[in-house]
Amino acid sequence: MDALGNFYIPEEQSIYLLSANDAQKLKDWIALCITELEKLGYRHISLVGKGVYGFTFAGTGENGEQVAFKFSRLDLPEAVRERLADEAYMLSCVQHPLVPKYLAYALRGRQGILLMSRAPGEDLEHYSLRQGRLSAREVIDIAAQLADILQALREHTQGGEPAPVVHGDIKPSNIMYEPESGRISLVDWGSSVFAQLDAAGNWTGPQGLALLSGDLQQSNARMGDVYFIGPEQLAGALSSPRFDEQGVAGTLYALASGQACRFGRRVIPATSLGLPKEFARLLDALLDDDPDHRRRAGDYWLKAMPRLRQLVLPELPLFDDSPQLPVWPGSGGRDIDTVVYSSRKSFLREHSEQEGIHQVADAQLERYYKQYLEGMGETEKAFVAAVSRLGRYPVMGGLAIHWREQGVDIDSSLNLYDDSLLPAFAVAINNVVTLARAITKTGVFKACLFNARNTLHLSRSGPGQPFVPPAGMVIPYRLADRPDTVADRQPHSYFEDGRDPDEQLVLPAEIMAVIARLNHIHHSGCIIFEVTPEHLKLHSYYRLLDAAAEAGFAALLAQIVEHIPLITDQGVGGFMKLPCKNTRFFTHQPVQPDCFYPANPRAWRKT
Repeated sequence: MDALGNFYIPEEQSIYLLSANDAQKLKDWIALCITELEKLGYRHISLVGKGVYGFTFAGTGENGEQVAFKFSRLDLPEAVRERLADEAYMLSCVQHPLVPKYLAYALRGRQGILLMSRAPGEDLEHYSLRQGRLSAREVIDIAAQLADILQALREHTQGGEPAPVVHGDIKPSNIMYEPESGRISLVDWGSSVFAQLDAAGNWTGPQGLALLSGDLQQSNARMGDVYFIGPEQLAGALSSPRFDEQGVAGTLYALASGQACRFGRRVIPATSLGLPKEFARLLDALLDDDPDHRRRAGDYWLKAMPRLRQLVLPELPLFDDSPQLPVWPGSGGRDIDTVVYSSRKSFLREHSEQEGIHQVADAQLERYYKQYLEGMGETEKAFVAAVSRLGRYPVMGGLAIHWREQGVDIDSSLNLYDDSLLPAFAVAINNVVTLARAITKTGVFKACLFNARNTLHLSRSGPGQPFVPPAGMVIPYRLADRPDTVADRQPHSYFEDGRDPDEQLVLPAEIMAVIARLNHIHHSGCIIFEVTPEHLKLHSYYRLLDAAAEAGFAALLAQIVEHIPLITDQGVGGFMKLPCKNTRFFTHQPVQPDCFYPANPRAWRKT
């Protein structure tokens, strides 16, 4: 990793943000995998998932069966690559109708390949991004099926001896879902292990041998996604079925609230999510700070789900999910690969409860972004995750959030390029607002949302050489869909929010002078320079609101390109401009009020 790193969570990085060389390597490797699988007789091969440790492809076998292939990343250390063989073994041990069937594991040279049946449907993370908060019916049905799986994992035996299995990474993206049937499949067993302790906290293996080997002192657990795992797994405790109860709790909470993590529970408790009262209180107990409450809730959950799944739960409009910030429809039907650039690193430092985080280098903080969230208050974690979730939608624009003693001021420009996603996107926006209202420390948070497909890339041989733009390189922009009006003439300035605390890059005076002149033309968007020893990425999103100024606007953008060779510093720096001042004010609100699914839904009337 270079000295700067980048501003994006690595495993989520768009291919459009990779250097041309790295992007081509990735494309070539994917094409090679598809070719090799086709040689084995499989057809309709496609890449369906990628993560830190590997890639997953899907295809059709010679007999028409739907199969999936998991490849380990070749650039990982051998000890890490061998984890795919461990995953294959664990999957072969688990036989359950809601778990993909293990088919084979092969080693072709250094490349491990796991072959398994393909779970139907789409993962719940993508489903929830389209749906927003899931209905009470869906949440209850998913909870019941997960309870069936976890009960089976608790009761798993090997050679006649109890051998409970821990999945270790239960989260929405690891659960496939068929909306028509409501059926789920629990996938990605790369973090699974045999539990060291059973649900009662007793050692699961031969006691004497365990004591001699020291297994009682060292956890065999693997780290799941810190957005969803519970405190014990995060702290490196001995592995237990209780780990998966916590993964389930975080997953159900995120699905019911339209969030991307478990951390918003203090501000948006399960009792505020329109769930049946018994289930809502049970979910809050599963997420409780008290480990004894969590354990009792886990036992109650497994026992109660066969009864709770029988509840009659027709869908009811319990919430007003209209967006609390304005959302403008984007036009053009273009492919948008949204990336969020934000002052999140300074936000993490400012709100951290962990000693010493102020001394952590930027590259370290970025690389271990999720881990450093552990030192931060839960509400702040949830807020950062909620802003990041906006970037999962085809949206461009920006946010500037100011916390003051009296409340929260939010300036925004959000342009959504898929009208069908507005209801779900509104839930994501409202979660940002709700979580922001619960933060009481004064400060500023800024975020730009731009299309990674518009990112311009330049390379050089080393830090002593200039970046030379190729002939014809232009910074893209588009004209606004409606003409400029007098009502729009209270423009937001590039400079009014002050320098972003995460900026390290000092731009040449020539570029700064051009940006100052751009500031006087009515437009919105952002421009971000990201400079490393060998690469420059120029991210931008520009929408010109004054069509009469187009010639001057284009000329100024061309001057920025001309001055790129003058850049000698390294780091990141950028500027955001919203179309106009349209500040929305919200009072502080530490927690959302109770909202339960009605006991008699047939008699319910919206008030």
